[in-house]
Amino acid sequence: MSQLFDRSSTVRGKDDQRDIYMLCDALMSAEGEVSGLRLASSILARYADLNEDEKLAFFQYLNSELDVDAAHIAKVATDYAETKSPAVFIELCKAAEPKRQELLRRLNQPFGATHLLVEMRVDLLKLLKAHPELARTDIDFVHLLRSWFNRGFLVLKQINWDTPARILDKIVAYEAVHQIDDWDDLRRRLYPPDRRCFAFFHPSMPEEPLIFVEVALTADIPGSIDALLSDNRTPLEEDQAKVAVFYSISNCQKGLTGISFGNLLIKQVVAELSLSCPNIDTFVTLSPIPLMTRWLKAQEDDELVPAANSILEGSASSETMRAMAARYLLTGKRGDGLPYDPVARFHLGNGAEIHEVHAGADSSENGHKQSRGAMVNYLYNVDHTEKNHENFALRSTVKASRTVQTLSTAKLEAKTKEPAS
Repeated sequence: MSQLFDRSSTVRGKDDQRDIYMLCDALMSAEGEVSGLRLASSILARYADLNEDEKLAFFQYLNSELDVDAAHIAKVATDYAETKSPAVFIELCKAAEPKRQELLRRLNQPFGATHLLVEMRVDLLKLLKAHPELARTDIDFVHLLRSWFNRGFLVLKQINWDTPARILDKIVAYEAVHQIDDWDDLRRRLYPPDRRCFAFFHPSMPEEPLIFVEVALTADIPGSIDALLSDNRTPLEEDQAKVAVFYSISNCQKGLTGISFGNLLIKQVVAELSLSCPNIDTFVTLSPIPLMTRWLKAQEDDELVPAANSILEGSASSETMRAMAARYLLTGKRGDGLPYDPVARFHLGNGAEIHEVHAGADSSENGHKQSRGAMVNYLYNVDHTEKNHENFALRSTVKASRTVQTLSTAKLEAKTKEPAS
């Protein structure tokens, strides 16, 4: 075995004196067929007691000792190319799968093991920057987690004021877009008739939301999160609402990074609201523009620099702010041709279009830091989402309303705000 790890240093359990590596070997052997549940439980318990260095050693063990045999794969692939034999095909499939995938499957036997493996990946993700070779093992984690958390296993539940407190506590903790200050704030987001919250759960993690979306039912498309979440607003009766606004989408499990649920969640919530609130005919977001400030600071274009500086200095007019936000969303691109803004990539990739941009929409500290308070509506037109998704996926086409397109090409001037009277 590789000297990257030292078996003798591993914490030993009370019920089985073998170290974690011997237990893994046993789980992968015939003993694992008979005593798999007990062995998996012992390994997971042993892992929980490892320190940081020992966890690194464990992942190095997975990465090197349970990797594929490339030479053997090449030989079997050559045999299969010549024979097309079903027996050789089975051998090729077996050879091409790293042994660590089977180990992870066998570890996923005890009650609660799925959540523990999700948490195990959190540890792995922390190590990747310093140990990029461990990406091979992470690929296998992602492969299995995508299978275990596919749509067929996900359960959509509405979160309301009657939801158990232990889950509500997690909604407060996991909110990643607009911080929930306290239980009064949470009540304002769940209890009124014009508020909804939906979350995906997995049967193996029934008290752990995977992702949740907060929804406001409104009469019109909103342009300010400050107004939408105001303590003093007057709630709207459900039958008066015409618009469903997705104003916060929060992923809850760091161990499921890279496994997307947002698209599925939005589609199912649209279907759910279409049935329960048939008067709603418009589905939009009110979304942050998280990297706009960074983009403004990086400007070198002679046309854009004066306007960018005026926004950063806080002297720009709302027209300049909206024009620059539109310019950023439509033309700010990464090297691969996709939008620079991650929220834009998410919604455009789901088939939405950029509907409108707003200045002075988010006065919070985070809103100022991200975009100097600018926000954007993405429109989900159910008749066009599939076509929009296809154009974005195949051609990186950014779909936007005529209003936003016009704003993005407007002549930019570093106009200043009107002085206060």
